[in-house]
Amino acid sequence: MFSSPPKTVFCILIFMCSINGRRHTTTPITVKVYIGPTRRTTLEKMAIKFCCFPKDPLEDTTAWSESIDKLLGCKSGQLAFQEFLRSEYSEENILFWLACEDYKKIKSTPEMIISANRIYSEFVQVEAPRQINIDCGTRANITKNISQPNLNSFDTAQRLIYSLMARDCYPRFLKSEVYQRILTKANNS
Repeated sequence: MFSSPPKTVFCILIFMCSINGRRHTTTPITVKVYIGPTRRTTLEKMAIKFCCFPKDPLEDTTAWSESIDKLLGCKSGQLAFQEFLRSEYSEENILFWLACEDYKKIKSTPEMIISANRIYSEFVQVEAPRQINIDCGTRANITKNISQPNLNSFDTAQRLIYSLMARDCYPRFLKSEVYQRILTKANNS
């Protein structure tokens, strides 16, 4: 089908949407679309429009304005917030927070070690591709203990990022075009 592997593989799942590898609905009907990096944003917006925010009433979207916990407690809220943070070039915050939430659910030690190293190399270490903004003491503590991770290895950093999102990003999200568009759609449903 392809002479060389595509640069970006992106799945739009009709009834089981997967954006950035995160599944948030359960009916497994999948459509795969292979694209280059320039079309990714368009397809992500399509996936959010047609899957993450279905034509059914969006009952919980107004609750998102009550607290960041209500926003982050809803999969479509997480995706909307992620879209907003991407527009502000701070998507690494929600991605790190979500990775930490998934990390806390790990049961096996080998899986914990692999996941801890992935989180560390992607978000925590200096010059990481999606380096989060945490103080040097927290970063040094994680670095010191990464060889023997536990379920609490990233708790301090996760609290700092959560606080940053709650204090700084969340109020701007509530005023953003992304959220206002979702509210309009919910009110028109």
